[in-house]
Amino acid sequence: MPILHAIVLGIVQGLSEFLPVSSSGHLVLVRWLFGWDDLSGDTATAFDVAVHVGTLIGAAAYLRRDIATYVRAALSPMLGRRPVGPDGHVGWALVVSAAPAGVVGVVAGDALRGSGGVVAVAVALIVFGLLLGASDRTAERRGVEDFGIGHALVMGAGQALALQPGVSRAGVTMTVARALRYGREAAVRLAFLMSLPVIAGAGVYGLLGLSVPSSLWPALGWGTASAAVTGWLAVWGTTQIVARVNLQPFVVYRVLAGAAVLALAATPWR
Repeated sequence: MPILHAIVLGIVQGLSEFLPVSSSGHLVLVRWLFGWDDLSGDTATAFDVAVHVGTLIGAAAYLRRDIATYVRAALSPMLGRRPVGPDGHVGWALVVSAAPAGVVGVVAGDALRGSGGVVAVAVALIVFGLLLGASDRTAERRGVEDFGIGHALVMGAGQALALQPGVSRAGVTMTVARALRYGREAAVRLAFLMSLPVIAGAGVYGLLGLSVPSSLWPALGWGTASAAVTGWLAVWGTTQIVARVNLQPFVVYRVLAGAAVLALAATPWR
């Protein structure tokens, strides 16, 4: 795999993982647009896992204070310090939120990931973009401190839909959170925090039984590094946009991108 391809795909993964626009969908579209068929089978899986690990590193670096707060609060009773407080409840709810996506990923992940044709990706971009726009019009009544087990399971179930390329893990989580009347900034922060255990678990599961040739390691390294840097930037950029505007710019982008892909797919160009 050429290093340039690895870097470009790593950048695409890093930016689109935490912008609510679908990283898996954008990886499918970039490969389709440029005709990049460098990898298949285990090597393709290994590269996808590597760039997802890169985004995990970038997001964890940005959210390190939140992670430390919730981990300490959740584990404090086990360390004999104090009972579980509000932050501890949020921490355990974040862990529980990964369960629906984990179950769906193990049972039906291969079938859903295999449904990543460009038309399906484009339709998912448009449909779930419109849902994001509709949910973003609801009142803001809840904050991160209101996140409990019930909402964790509901939002986690939404997150499981993101195994279909084009849906967006961040986007669908924000959609469900806004529908539950979480404020925009709370919805975005919860979407980012909820993604961390899912990405970590998917990375470990994806590596099981893989055989990776040594010739692929340089590409894996560059892809991981570029995804980590751009993943950090995407988390920062999304929080800044939402704090100053709302989620509508992402809705407009998704609809226009999906329409453009459908138009291209209807021509003999690709």
